[in-house]
Amino acid sequence: MAEPLLQLRGITKQFPGVLALDGVDFALTAGEVHALVGENGAGKSTLIKIISGVHQPDAGRIDYLGAPATFPTPRAAADRGIAVIYQEIALFGDLSVLENLYVGAYLRPLRTTGRRVDWARMRARAQEVVASLGVELDLGAPVHRLSAAQQQLVEIARALLRDARVIIMDEPTGPLAQPDVGRLFSLIRQLRSRGVGIVYISHRLEEIFAVADRVTVLRDGRRIITAPVAHTSRDALIHDMVGRTLDALYPKSAVKAGAPVLEVDALSKDAALADVSFVLHRGEIVGLAGLVGSGRTTLAHALFGIDPPQRGRVRLDGVDARVSHPGQARELGIAYIPEERQRQGLVLPFPVGENLSLAILRRLSRLGFVDHAREAAVARDFVRRLDIRTPGINVPAAALSGGNQQKVVVGKWLAAQPRVLIMDEPTRGVDVGAKAEIHRLMSELAGRGLGILLISSELPELLGMSDRILVMHRGRITGELRRDEATQEKIMTLATGVA
Repeated sequence: MAEPLLQLRGITKQFPGVLALDGVDFALTAGEVHALVGENGAGKSTLIKIISGVHQPDAGRIDYLGAPATFPTPRAAADRGIAVIYQEIALFGDLSVLENLYVGAYLRPLRTTGRRVDWARMRARAQEVVASLGVELDLGAPVHRLSAAQQQLVEIARALLRDARVIIMDEPTGPLAQPDVGRLFSLIRQLRSRGVGIVYISHRLEEIFAVADRVTVLRDGRRIITAPVAHTSRDALIHDMVGRTLDALYPKSAVKAGAPVLEVDALSKDAALADVSFVLHRGEIVGLAGLVGSGRTTLAHALFGIDPPQRGRVRLDGVDARVSHPGQARELGIAYIPEERQRQGLVLPFPVGENLSLAILRRLSRLGFVDHAREAAVARDFVRRLDIRTPGINVPAAALSGGNQQKVVVGKWLAAQPRVLIMDEPTRGVDVGAKAEIHRLMSELAGRGLGILLISSELPELLGMSDRILVMHRGRITGELRRDEATQEKIMTLATGVA
């Protein structure tokens, strides 16, 4: 095997009460895509923060470019050629693409001209790098006007402009539509051919087999295995990640659908929704598929009163319902778990217990004051029922893993005793073990008679958990597929408007 570009030996890191990394070894060679996988809390984030200079190891050794190295700050790591691209794009929306490419690293004029920044030279270099990637970017456009895929290209171009030898990609496909994922993989292969070493972190195991050369599994802060991707399997990785076999990642129980609980007739909103009609029955999980911009989340916002429709009819249990704001939706028995759980589903600085009670504060209050004893009892009940792994109900929600944060959002809305539960990308960014738990919970809730509308970009999730799948394209429902007839090919055909 080639000499490692980056090698970590015996890396240990401890935080108060938590041994985050315990003697971890990790190596990356030039021109390699090395996947790093594990459940939330396994130590992946801590390891990449040590590589990128955010944290310092308590023990162990780092070799970089064949010599011992330390990275006391993120700037020190970046100056040595280590770049990190996070799922949450770290760009300045109001600045241009060119300005974002050089933030913190502006080029000075080669000769004294009175100017402090050599914009012409910066633009020339940027155009050269962008052209080498085979993509097009308007260097003068404000970043906030770019799509998620284009913003990610800015991050990659910025890393190359700074001569990055190592690029860490943390859940890079999270914000991307399916066609953009394929283009990202092509760019990754191009970077690999240039000799760039890539650390690739993802909860989507199918991506590991599509793009990675080797994979390292972390569990409870320890390295469990490092192996060539060609020598392992999806089931083996899952077993190594969670320490057990997940026989049913999609534990969908057969439930006889009851009476209609939600009836939507000709719902329309500007150009975003056009005559959307469907029926959701009690005990039924109806999947909602479509590419980014198809109108899935717009439909969810319309039903929950965030952005009410202009025309159309909604009935709940056979009674006409007009939802003009989220509070009204809650009172009518509609609950919405948003795609952006950290920004829209939780108040991160608030304790777990207060987040769990947010939707029922009126019920827990008397004369305008919250009964904290009842609030705590409700919180402890849902922590137990949903197996929310937290040191206590007074711990800030921000301290929980992604999967447990998602269960807090679910618990908050279950406390409101809804009739309809809209789940928008409910397992995005959570590990495979938490994903299985959320799927089990969905199946259990449907078994109790709840009607669930499942919005997901993961086709295996839709196929595994839905009784029926509705497919949207440009604000319209272009088709409906029964569970026994649905395939990825049929869904994509309808989602692209080909059928």
